[in-house]
Amino acid sequence: MSTTFESFGLRAELLQAITDSGYTEPSPIQQNAIPVLLSGRDVLGQAQTGTGKTAAFALPILNNMTPNRTAQALILAPTRELALQVADAVHKYGKHLGVRVVPIYGGQSYVRQQKRLESGVDVIVGTPGRMLDLLEKRMLDLSTVRFLVLDEADEMLKMGFIDDVESILKATPDDRQTALFSATLPETIRRLAGKYMHDPLFVTVPESEMTVKQISQRYVLVHAESRIPALSRLLEVEEIQSALIFAKTRAGAQDLTDALMQRGFSVEYISGDLMQDAREAVLRRFRNGDVKLLVATDVVARGVDIPDVSHVFNFEIPLDQEDYVHRIGRTGRAGRSGIAITLVTPAERRRLKGIENFTQHRIEEMQLPKLDDIRKHRSTMFMHQLELQLEKGDMELGMEMVSDLLAGGYDMNEVAAAAIQIARAGEINRPIDHVKTIILRDETEDFRKRAMNGKTGRFGRDGRPSGAERPNGNGRPRRDAPATAQSPEAGMVRLVMDIGRQDGIRPGDIVGSIATHAGIPGKAIGAIDIFPDKTFVDVKDVHVDKVLTRMKHGSRLKGKTVKLARA
Repeated sequence: MSTTFESFGLRAELLQAITDSGYTEPSPIQQNAIPVLLSGRDVLGQAQTGTGKTAAFALPILNNMTPNRTAQALILAPTRELALQVADAVHKYGKHLGVRVVPIYGGQSYVRQQKRLESGVDVIVGTPGRMLDLLEKRMLDLSTVRFLVLDEADEMLKMGFIDDVESILKATPDDRQTALFSATLPETIRRLAGKYMHDPLFVTVPESEMTVKQISQRYVLVHAESRIPALSRLLEVEEIQSALIFAKTRAGAQDLTDALMQRGFSVEYISGDLMQDAREAVLRRFRNGDVKLLVATDVVARGVDIPDVSHVFNFEIPLDQEDYVHRIGRTGRAGRSGIAITLVTPAERRRLKGIENFTQHRIEEMQLPKLDDIRKHRSTMFMHQLELQLEKGDMELGMEMVSDLLAGGYDMNEVAAAAIQIARAGEINRPIDHVKTIILRDETEDFRKRAMNGKTGRFGRDGRPSGAERPNGNGRPRRDAPATAQSPEAGMVRLVMDIGRQDGIRPGDIVGSIATHAGIPGKAIGAIDIFPDKTFVDVKDVHVDKVLTRMKHGSRLKGKTVKLARA
């Protein structure tokens, strides 16, 4: 027998709100957490974004309170977006109870927030920074709080809010009921729970629920310099209602947005450096469908509720496996299907494998659309628009022009073809950028064959192969050894770079990068060993410290930030 919301014994007003929201049965985290919180016990919950945890803590709080315009519940969230989202959800669930909810976050007037608090509030949803400010200014009284929720606790830890959170916790009564929800439970979060919670019951979502089953996860293998052309092709052919495109940095998000705009896509970007009003305006246009694509940094991976997102694109694979889960959790929500596509360079395949191991879910490789595929798709979409217009009618002006042209002796088919050609001129002329082909070989077999031929990828600084065909100082051929065991030439120090053959690297690239960044002569660079994912290079010992210092923070090579270290 399946669990229902009615089986929890919730108040009729809450059941009506749940029905109004279109929910039919509780999610796993709701099934586990709601009965415990209704009983009055503290809960330590582990759940990802998109699992329904807001209702898991909001419904018990609302069920157990009587609205009286005093602050009975406090919910802390790491970002303004999440605070607004949670406040909206609590208001929606409690609308038939007459509950008053106030979101408190930075970027708003202190005086305005103080007036809203003084006018009476039942539930406060706020960010730690602004909440602490109001406490210190004596504009906020938490002495009446009976229910406390820490939402996305690990994100608050990452953002440096834990000290603020502790100060806020100390301002609430000791006998309050507390719920802490976090995607991960690092030691700092566990210590916080142990210090401020009363015998909490641990609840979680089964591991199988870590990634939403409805999400189709795919990846495309591309060279770093081909990311934008590859993404453009995908955006052309995927049936996108609305999509989030994640970039690692603010600068990268802005550059990507500019590049997509130049290619004719309806796109905007959002990141933490935008003013609050600007961020809300961007999100409003995106939610309303005025903008189809939103390029974002991880500021929206948690805390921004954007319904009906059909696609998530990872323009760059995230460094953190949990960030991947939160990113793709923006689609496939509330039982809907969704698609997540990640662009992966050959050097990042290990990181992709790590994500698969973490999520226990295979990410399928997909091929990029070819030029003919895109041209055919453009024609199909234009034909669809024509059919819609023909069905709609309302073509009086067009018919008048056609009649005039036919009276002038033009053929009907020619008139139609000319009109189509003009209408499609911009779309036909929109370029389809070249994507560099990736050729992957079995690395073990490739190494064996080259070793048999006496060519293991070892080069002199002039770029010519060295190794078995190159004599050593005694006139005898020097045999190649594994990369980790190869000894440098006399007077040289062996360094290693995290870039290799699979990135399309060549000896000249290595010499040019080191010589230019370190300001040393090319002749100071000796033998170079290029392997699939790393490169070893010999540098004269007198220049090694200078090279390592100058390249300490990495340099750009083949579109990738490369680090150099002693081998």
